[in-house]
Amino acid sequence: MKELLQKYENKSPEIIFNWKDPETEAEGWTVINSLRGGAAGGGTRMRVGLDINEVLSLAKTMEVKFTVSGPAIGGAKSGINFDPKDPRKKGVLERWYKAVSPLLKSYYGTGGDLNVDEIHEVIPITEESGVWHPQEGVFEGHFKPTPADKINRIGQLRHGVIKVIENPQYSPSVARKYTVADMITGFGVAEAAKHFYNVHGDSIVGKRAIVQGFGNVGAAAAFYLSQMGAKVVGIIDIVGGLIKEDGFSFEEITELYLAKAGNTLVSDHLIPFSEINEKIWSLKTEIFAPCAASRLITQDQIDHMIGTGLEVISCGANVPFADKEIFFGSIMEHTDNKVSLIPDFISNCGMARVFAYFMERKVQMTDEAIFNDTSETIRKAIQRVYDKNQTKTGISATAFEIALTQLV
Repeated sequence: MKELLQKYENKSPEIIFNWKDPETEAEGWTVINSLRGGAAGGGTRMRVGLDINEVLSLAKTMEVKFTVSGPAIGGAKSGINFDPKDPRKKGVLERWYKAVSPLLKSYYGTGGDLNVDEIHEVIPITEESGVWHPQEGVFEGHFKPTPADKINRIGQLRHGVIKVIENPQYSPSVARKYTVADMITGFGVAEAAKHFYNVHGDSIVGKRAIVQGFGNVGAAAAFYLSQMGAKVVGIIDIVGGLIKEDGFSFEEITELYLAKAGNTLVSDHLIPFSEINEKIWSLKTEIFAPCAASRLITQDQIDHMIGTGLEVISCGANVPFADKEIFFGSIMEHTDNKVSLIPDFISNCGMARVFAYFMERKVQMTDEAIFNDTSETIRKAIQRVYDKNQTKTGISATAFEIALTQLV
């Protein structure tokens, strides 16, 4: 696995597109790791301090993710070094997508990512640049559909991703109109943990869980974990956190979801960040769902949780460990050798899978069909790992080996 990984990491990306905004200090990159299958896909993110190395590592991560979620295409990513809170953000995105539109028309598909919203920014702004849909390049380059088929499937994709969830089983509030895109990644994170326990002859019911981050992914993961009978005992977010050692009820987690302000945890009982960051890693827990930013988790935090009975980590964030390596750094390797570490490209593939589901063929558009498809995709990936490795450690190493054998 290490040899395959080194070969994959060291291979130069096929395309690097660099853009400097003429009107602000913003700079952007699209990195296309490869045009495997004639196309590449990966979202657009924005943050201060972002650089080409971050975009490159995420493009490679996307390519590995597509081996699980489908379609069989190359990995890509776009990143803009700019403050997403700056009032000039909309103009920056408009000029960025205009510059990158020839790629989006031909062989690159994008979506929302950190600080860039799929529904309110990516779709309307790319449309203004003459792109039918942010995934048009994947249709064009990989599926090569007839014009009629392309219109039908793009219509299906457009409707599906922004579809308002009607089934109360999948939504914290049907009245609030949450979409598939709002909930699916966190759903996958929870389902990955559930399927992992099931494949090993165990149940998630009654297992204690800590969730890091309370944005779209973390809040949804907490909601679904609680719904399936796990006990969320701790939540840590950038503003602070909450602890309840006997577990928050499903109703309490639902209320916290509905109370969040954007991607921020809101509660009258918030413990300040410095205090929760001291306490939370020593809580008794079996499940950890890191769903905040990349590269935050330290070995010390992991070791504290292992000491209190940690069993499974289901990654909501891409590359959650504070390693400098693109993929399998020393903290991740240490963790993989001690507990069951479900890698990000399996546990957080929900959105990529939704795109693939709507692109591949004419499909059912019900909530149940969409969510079941993601759940089944994750279950199959976990089963493939189990077929090769029945132990509860080395899960990520095994998963990488299965993925990289398809790519190198």
